[in-house]
Amino acid sequence: MSESRFLLLEPGAARPGRLPLPPAFAVKATTADTEGRFSLLEVTLAKDIPRHTHHMADECIYVLDGVLDIEFDDHTYSAPKGTFALLPKGVPHALRRGSQPPPRVLQISSPGGWERYLEDLFTAGPTVLTDGELDPAKINPIAAAYDITYEERT
Repeated sequence: MSESRFLLLEPGAARPGRLPLPPAFAVKATTADTEGRFSLLEVTLAKDIPRHTHHMADECIYVLDGVLDIEFDDHTYSAPKGTFALLPKGVPHALRRGSQPPPRVLQISSPGGWERYLEDLFTAGPTVLTDGELDPAKINPIAAAYDITYEERT
């Protein structure tokens, strides 16, 4: 193991990126840290994530606190603290708050890139919202660069 890639973060610390992310998103390992293999974030799900598909990346989620509702394909699952989920690429899914306070999760994307997508999304600011909620039609132009497609409302 190369010492040049060793990383040790103190409790509550996060890796810096192109811009600071909101406190609900703490990047623990960037795509650059892992030579592109994965990215790892600690996320508090402050807003529900609309139904979408990752075309190139598998997503792994481990619930640290609270309850996460996972809509995967055509089923909805309740994932309490301690639950692990693998969301394979190519299958539509959505993530929803199943508890208050909102669930806190570890999220791994493989290959990496998730933190870069979030940076681009937060750079867009409120332009991706409609009535305070994430709007798939407004997110898709940003998500396309990361091979993610959100299902647009009809």
